[in-house]
Amino acid sequence: MEFLVIFMIFVSFFFLCYLFRNKNGIPTNWPIVGMLFALLVNAHQVHDWLTELLEKLDMNFLFKGPWLANMKMFITLDPANVHHIMSKNFTNYPKGTKFNEMFDVFGDGIFNVDSDLWKLHRKMAHTFIGEPKFHRFLHDKVWEKVEKGLIPVLDHASKQGLVIDLQDLFYRFSLDTICTLVTGCDLGSLSIDWPHVPFANALDDAEEVILYRHFVPMSVWKFFRWLGVGNEKKYKKAWEILDDFVYKCITKKREEKKQESMKPQVGVDLLTLYMDESQSINVTSVSDKFLRDTILSFFIAGRDTTSTALSWFFYLLSKNPRVESKIRDELSTMETIHDYHKLIYVHGALCEALRLYPPVAFEQKASVESDVLPSGHQVDPNMQIIFNMYAMGRMKAIWGDDCYEFKPERWISERGNIRHEPSYKFLAFNAGPRTCLGKNMSFFQMKAVVATIIKNYTFQAVEGHQVVPDISLILRMKHGFMVKVYHSP
Repeated sequence: MEFLVIFMIFVSFFFLCYLFRNKNGIPTNWPIVGMLFALLVNAHQVHDWLTELLEKLDMNFLFKGPWLANMKMFITLDPANVHHIMSKNFTNYPKGTKFNEMFDVFGDGIFNVDSDLWKLHRKMAHTFIGEPKFHRFLHDKVWEKVEKGLIPVLDHASKQGLVIDLQDLFYRFSLDTICTLVTGCDLGSLSIDWPHVPFANALDDAEEVILYRHFVPMSVWKFFRWLGVGNEKKYKKAWEILDDFVYKCITKKREEKKQESMKPQVGVDLLTLYMDESQSINVTSVSDKFLRDTILSFFIAGRDTTSTALSWFFYLLSKNPRVESKIRDELSTMETIHDYHKLIYVHGALCEALRLYPPVAFEQKASVESDVLPSGHQVDPNMQIIFNMYAMGRMKAIWGDDCYEFKPERWISERGNIRHEPSYKFLAFNAGPRTCLGKNMSFFQMKAVVATIIKNYTFQAVEGHQVVPDISLILRMKHGFMVKVYHSP
């Protein structure tokens, strides 16, 4: 009975907050609960809500959560602030302990850590991704997955007249590809029978719960974790599945290395390089825990970002036949489909899709010491700093009045080359010292897929199917992207 009374009091309070909300759309900072009510009301459309809000507030907004909940966040899209935080005063804005706790399933991987451990991760990843043997492996395995995975599935869908979820197709392609590139093993998730993949589902579940952690006070979700109930129970189960898969990959690789130590290696996966070449950069050995955290970081970077970018790219093409026609014209001039580096217009179209639908919709930092940003805003110690890249791509002050239009031409110079946009304006691949090391690898994969598909197939979006962003760490489509597949004439 007491619980019911308390519940009714809170419902009544939130209803009154709604009735007397700020009519200009700017959240009211209520006693006790702060601006939490506005966040909860708009949680289902948080990206569009922040876009509208930040447009009104000149791209800067201080969110104040409930008292004593440590949910004070400064949200900024101002390029000058981004440059200051990500580059000029980089050391004052690490990921922070709060970020590490929220993303704890990924351990001490490169996305979670700061300082010396981050520098070590960065050095190793930069060295091994740039290794010629890995580049040969990358090129061979991506085209192999295109020819033996992607094409057979699309051919089957075309012949059978099937409706497929293009987002699921690209997730499976990216998952198999990154698994092969990192561990040397192909999961085989991309096939005509669409097999169930527990590892992929566990990654999705972990990301879903991490997002949920952003919407509630840390003390609340930690309490549920201690109880082992609700979302935290699902999170724990996902963690177990991820550990089981990754540690098996590490064990299998060590066994393979014992058996194949005398065989010459033309191309190698990243796990092999981490095990074999660490001494070349003064790292005596790497533990299984270090490898586990590294592998999971590569999986997140390689599966989610590439597949999400491709999904939104083809969605935008379905709405812009002019762009698709220009891409077909460019592809017709290629002597071979492997000349992906010559695809200037395709590159511009991919950048434009990444601007409008960045796979990682927001970036999070934490301040160490007090600071004053170029915009004049005061930053307190331990304040959370949020960049929302979805909203950033829709700011007229940054991209002009046509910022909502899909225009690959904005990325192409008068000389016909790719126009460089500073990373603090275009944050799809992060900025400053944490700029994504896999950027070129990602563009290669995307261009291989785009060139293959557009030269050989056409897609027809299912009429009436709603395509909207999901509320997740990765900017997925909430209901997927359902299409029919046809062979190009």
